[in-house]
Amino acid sequence: MSLEAVTRLSDSVVRVLGKNPGQFTLHGTNTYLVGRTNPYLLIDTGEGRPEYLPLLEHTLLHGAPDVDRQKPLISDIIISHWHLDHIGGLPDVLGLLKKLNSPPPRLHKYPLPPDAVLRTHRKTSSFPEIVASLQSGTFAASPDGTPFHDLKHGQVLNGLRVLHTPGHTLDSICLHIPEDRALYTADTVLGAGSSVFEDLASYMVSLASILSFVKGDTEPSSLSSDKLYPGHGPVVTSPERWVAMYIRHREEREVQVLDTLSKLAENVSRSTMGIVQDLYKDVPEEMWVPASYSIGMHLEKLEKDGKVKRTGQHLVERQHIEWILVR
Repeated sequence: MSLEAVTRLSDSVVRVLGKNPGQFTLHGTNTYLVGRTNPYLLIDTGEGRPEYLPLLEHTLLHGAPDVDRQKPLISDIIISHWHLDHIGGLPDVLGLLKKLNSPPPRLHKYPLPPDAVLRTHRKTSSFPEIVASLQSGTFAASPDGTPFHDLKHGQVLNGLRVLHTPGHTLDSICLHIPEDRALYTADTVLGAGSSVFEDLASYMVSLASILSFVKGDTEPSSLSSDKLYPGHGPVVTSPERWVAMYIRHREEREVQVLDTLSKLAENVSRSTMGIVQDLYKDVPEEMWVPASYSIGMHLEKLEKDGKVKRTGQHLVERQHIEWILVR
């Protein structure tokens, strides 16, 4: 199933695809314009593909019948997390707004801890360079002079409630859109398939909180959601079932990892990649390395839980770490 490049999801939300389809981005990054007319709030900016800008420009100028060019086209841009396919297009979007003579928007993001680059950023991350490349005058700086206004858990911005949901990344957020009874879940919950994560323990806590939120267990119950707007893939119309499936999938995978190690003789170890080869034997080999990252996260969580321990050299690449079951 393909997604339309631009889709009006409701009277107040339009989805614009980032035009960057791929194995891990599915149809591409979903960006969302929120508002019945301008000034809009934009959620994420894609990764910077040139094909995205004409779609965004056309939507801004012609997406609503009563566009007021005396007002900003976009007043605020929220970045859901630091990954390139969500923030890479920010410089181009700011350049487009400048070209259209729209006042500089405010930029918002949940702050990363000071040591986040050392702890979680991939060596290939271009996040710091993207932020450094933003041209002064194309955005409304925060009170301390930095590009981003820091988001906080529970904050309401332009009617959208911010939920800090770490796990996929340290700074991952979801956004409740009350007019649509929808929850934007970025990459924490996708519209198809499963997501990756930097910290499984945090990720499981976040999934549980999202499930509670969409069910209406969170006060006030008006914050419940009957649909998810994901960062990739189609709209999810059965959010309770889908998020519960995400949780169940991780719990089942944890059991499978433990079962694999339990079949070994006492004090016999198995590498992360060896476990992957057991669990993914029916999956094409090119998927084993990406799978080893996820299985490695499971093993690190199980290590914290005291259920497994690593043996031998600790400084080898993650997929070659050897593990044994704690009996």
